[in-house]
Amino acid sequence: MSTRWLSLAPAALVMVLAIILRLVDPAPVADLRLSVFDSYLRAAPRVADPDYPVRVVAIDEPSLKALGQWPWPRTTVAKLINRLNAAGAKTISVDIIMPEGDRLSPLAFAETLPDAPEFQSLRQAAAKLPTNDAALAAAIKDANVTLGLAGDTYPSGPLPARKAGIATAGDDPRYFLPAFPAVVSSLPELVAEAKGLGATNWLPERDLVVRRVPLLLNLEGQIYPSLSLEALRLATNDPSIFIKSSGGSGLSAFGQSTGIELIRVGPHVIPVNKTGELWLRLADADPQRSLSAHEILADDFDPKTVAGHHIFIGATAVGLFDLRATALSDSMPGVEIHAQALEQMLSGEHAYRPAFATGYELLFLIAVGIGIATLIVRVGPTAAAGAGAAAIAAVGFGSWQAYQNSGLLFDPVYPSIALIALYITGSLSRYILSERERAQVRTAFSSYVAPSLVEELANNPDKLKLGGETREVTLLFADVRSFSGISEGLEAEELIRFVNRLFEPLSDVILEERGTIDKFMGDAVMAFWNAPLKDPDHAAHACQAALKMQARLAELNGVWADEAARERRAFKPVGLGIGLNTGACCVGNMGSSKRFDYSVIGDVVNVASRLESETKTFATPIIVGAETAATATDFAFLPLDKITPRGKSVPQQVHALVGDAAVAQDESFKSLHAAHTKLLTAVSAGSEIETAKAIADCKQFNRFGYANILKYYEARVSGASVE
Repeated sequence: MSTRWLSLAPAALVMVLAIILRLVDPAPVADLRLSVFDSYLRAAPRVADPDYPVRVVAIDEPSLKALGQWPWPRTTVAKLINRLNAAGAKTISVDIIMPEGDRLSPLAFAETLPDAPEFQSLRQAAAKLPTNDAALAAAIKDANVTLGLAGDTYPSGPLPARKAGIATAGDDPRYFLPAFPAVVSSLPELVAEAKGLGATNWLPERDLVVRRVPLLLNLEGQIYPSLSLEALRLATNDPSIFIKSSGGSGLSAFGQSTGIELIRVGPHVIPVNKTGELWLRLADADPQRSLSAHEILADDFDPKTVAGHHIFIGATAVGLFDLRATALSDSMPGVEIHAQALEQMLSGEHAYRPAFATGYELLFLIAVGIGIATLIVRVGPTAAAGAGAAAIAAVGFGSWQAYQNSGLLFDPVYPSIALIALYITGSLSRYILSERERAQVRTAFSSYVAPSLVEELANNPDKLKLGGETREVTLLFADVRSFSGISEGLEAEELIRFVNRLFEPLSDVILEERGTIDKFMGDAVMAFWNAPLKDPDHAAHACQAALKMQARLAELNGVWADEAARERRAFKPVGLGIGLNTGACCVGNMGSSKRFDYSVIGDVVNVASRLESETKTFATPIIVGAETAATATDFAFLPLDKITPRGKSVPQQVHALVGDAAVAQDESFKSLHAAHTKLLTAVSAGSEIETAKAIADCKQFNRFGYANILKYYEARVSGASVE
């Protein structure tokens, strides 16, 4: 597997951890998701019916001032219910639990008086009067009233009989509902007359914000509806509530009990989560939704304000401590939350997080995560960042549209954060790997490749194919002439210093011309072009390097001559023979895993070495093969002769490189080339007369080192050897 793909292992680990973290869903992750949904609700709350079919009769500060401190006598509550019922209220839900008798009933009040003879008659008269609770029970009996109860931890009374019928399909809902081992309820005589009985419990989130209300509770092993759900049942005149749980469609859930799926009351189908909770889609608070309790009892009360409405009676005064934090308000009265829950169920405008939401979010995370990882490897972090940003924007927009159009709640933030973490990890690990590759390339090539090429390889490691490949290259062999004679009079340190002074500038020339130094072999150097990086002008660059090496050597000889003169010692100029050849070779890292060199092998290498040795034969400093001369057409070449390299059966034409493109355009070189061509023709024809004439014509040219080349042909004609 490519190391680039392996570099994404940390990103893959981040994705796995992100998936596990989402499935575990710790509090910080859940809080983040809830904050997103809160922002959706604040941006687009439910639009309430302006006629407000659900109204709140508020026990507020003006009512407490007008009617006295709380709790009021039950007769006052009875008057409220009677007045509302007479005005035509459809249903009346009382968000008040009255588990004890009214202490303001006549007898209860009389018993608080001192035990004196003058109060005896008062007690006897009070005992004959009906209790305030009886008055309230009578009012409840005549109206369509739902009373509240609450699940509790410690037993405080018997469990009252449920008013609603419960029909179920699928798994037993009790296993999924919030459960309480005890219950707090109003007095039995009040409960007996009520048409409905509903729980008032809240289950706030960890931050104490009420976002969902339980529509069903498991109280002492029995299913009870909430106050708002029971009010809905009475509003629809339906005797029962239908609960559909997992397996309720007759289909197997692969052995999994996934919880409650929906609740139906009459024509109203209510989406809930697996524990039977309704996600609140609250509307903005509006004073027109509420009526002050004292206004209902006033002489100028207008019955039209409550006629045909569903009424909730409850405390809104700050001192009565029934305020709750919601996504829309830091202090919304609990009774208004009950009222808005009923209003939401009647309108059908729900906020709903479907059971498959988590699965879809994880699928999005996995799919986009794989895409980002692939782009990081194949294209690069920049393109991956663009694609990731587009995906995050798309999921954010899609999530918002799903909520606004259908009330569906999908979390765009956690997948987005996970993708950002995945991208950062993947990009960072890719960067670390790239830097490691660059360091390896620099280490491997800095000693024999030009610094500019090293940086290019480091920035683009793909351009370096390790292991070997066939490629056309141009080889250069350079060897110091008469090195044995030079080294005879030198100590070891002096010899090394001499070699370093010689090859330092020559190496610089090779690297300047984009060459790769293969190796130094005593007094010789081998280099090549077009590897490891491709160079379409490799033959030209090699020829230019050869000419510059000879020019640089001439400068060195001048320096050494001056040094010898100052030291009053003899000086012998240093010569350099260079052979160039172009052809297909195998290039790559060769050796073992413990020791290898980037090098070239093939016949082209052998021929280049042979051409270097032929510089002695032809008495010219640079000889190139036919392929090199045919490729670097702008340079000044003189054809020499055909030679048969070792291991070859076919002779190959060789050329002397005598100058660059400027020399090739020089008129004197063109004249020399024409005269030299005539000489080759005469030699080839075997005509002694024509050859002698051609040699005489060529002797006039003493530029470009041609005098030495001409000696070769003179010796060849005379049969002597070239010195």
